[in-house]
Amino acid sequence: MMSRSPHGAPRVAVLGCGGWGRNIVRTVHALGALAAVADPGEGGRSAAQSIAPGIRIESDPISLVRDPSIDAVMIATPAQTHYAMACAAIEAQKDVFVEKPLTIDVGEARDLVRRAEKARRLLMVGHLLEYHPGILRLIELVRQGELGEIRYIVSNRLNLGKIRTEENALWSFAPHDIAVIRRIVGAMPTEVVATGGAYVSRDIADVTVTQLAFASGVRAHIFVSWLHPFKEQKLIVIGSRRMACFDDVAKELMLFDQRVDWQAGQPVPVKGEGVKVAYSADEPLREECLHFIRAVESRTAPRTDGQSGVQVLEILHAAQESLVRGGEPMTIGPSGEAIARIEVKTPAAGIRGAKAGTVAS
Repeated sequence: MMSRSPHGAPRVAVLGCGGWGRNIVRTVHALGALAAVADPGEGGRSAAQSIAPGIRIESDPISLVRDPSIDAVMIATPAQTHYAMACAAIEAQKDVFVEKPLTIDVGEARDLVRRAEKARRLLMVGHLLEYHPGILRLIELVRQGELGEIRYIVSNRLNLGKIRTEENALWSFAPHDIAVIRRIVGAMPTEVVATGGAYVSRDIADVTVTQLAFASGVRAHIFVSWLHPFKEQKLIVIGSRRMACFDDVAKELMLFDQRVDWQAGQPVPVKGEGVKVAYSADEPLREECLHFIRAVESRTAPRTDGQSGVQVLEILHAAQESLVRGGEPMTIGPSGEAIARIEVKTPAAGIRGAKAGTVAS
């Protein structure tokens, strides 16, 4: 029998109160579902106490995972700990939310999905942009045919921001864009190519460009960098009838009546005015946390379930392998493994492997 918080919501424990974990703690507390927080660091515990005075705080996350009064856990610990934490939570019959990436290793991610299915527990991944009202409105325009046939997608995530030494820009930024592009296209890519450069820390790419090719003919380009003179977060979708641009910095979704027509045997650009498309101002993280809580209550599969997390990881690993091989085209095999289209005898010097690409959530 599910226990209830004083507000009637499921009792949720948040594991990890670091940089992003604090935002989750704040949001779940505001939703009336926060039962407890665990963080091994004194700073994390102090932050939790400040955000939610009087809330139960532990240094050992496993003590909360095994507590029968806790209904669900939200894991915001370093990525390399996600698998062990989620396994323990599923074994304890808890529904589980895991911040992106689901795990570092694809095999471990698939194992989590199997464990959750066997235990009949919900498994959700924190792909935040898939809960952004602007992105959801853009996807709705695509589904309604407002853009016509989708031709290609461009995503830029750039900034002169925090430069990491434990993971590369691909692993830090691109999962957001991969998740959204996969959602828009509704399919897995048939080919993945990634190139990049390491300019600050040896073997850790600061800039990467990833290309995804789909069986439908759609192509997507993802440009991520933390060595950029200004912040830019734009997702552009080009269709046969219209073009759309979501600018997350300007908080603006624009629809352009622009396309290319053929006249007298020649391609002619048709330019039209852009119009703003309204979308909800709801906070994406609040929508994501609320989605998880409602999934726990209704026992329905979340939008970003474990399988979607596995697929994003498969694409990310193929991009990582291509990056290490100096831009070698990769396909994703039937078992999700990255396969070189053309075997290279001497892989180009690349970046640290995915196992080293970990970061505290």
